[in-house]
Amino acid sequence: MSNRLTQIATRTGDDGSTGLGDGSRVPKNHLRVAAMGDVDELNSNLGLLLAEPLPIDVRELLVAIQHELFNLGGELSIPGYELLKATAVAQLDAALAQYNATLPRLQEFILPAGTRATAIAHVCRTVARRAERAVVALAATEPVNEAPRQYLNRLSDLMFVLARVLNRASECGGSGDDVYWRSEKLARAAEDQ
Repeated sequence: MSNRLTQIATRTGDDGSTGLGDGSRVPKNHLRVAAMGDVDELNSNLGLLLAEPLPIDVRELLVAIQHELFNLGGELSIPGYELLKATAVAQLDAALAQYNATLPRLQEFILPAGTRATAIAHVCRTVARRAERAVVALAATEPVNEAPRQYLNRLSDLMFVLARVLNRASECGGSGDDVYWRSEKLARAAEDQ
């Protein structure tokens, strides 16, 4: 593994193409490359979130997710290959159920705000949604396994839940509550009651 990346600047992409894991070359604006880039950006944003003070259980979960996202990126880089397993999706489902069970029911929409860790978690959520859209777009033109799309869908939901958890976490300077959207329509309805 230590000799895998011996040269970073190869100049082979100067013509606007990039190499895939199977040795083929595609244009850098190919849907597969866009999906790989969105997954890479998501993983990088998770790295930024991991630089924040976090509860230990959340930190361990995010590190495991980073490894699965690397698998997902590897799978996308090799057409027809499978690296991300259905068990990874099941692990997200379990985490989603676990953390969501600790939260009060939402009575109103919330803003992507609160602590710095919460804000970064919301950025991760939106990048996960974009990565999911990129995988769906790729799957409309080429065969793609189901697990990558399912994983990104669950991960965006989990990041929403974790953002709420982090707003309550004392390690993150949490205030204990979400930042609610002030809907004018709902405010008028409350006044009329």
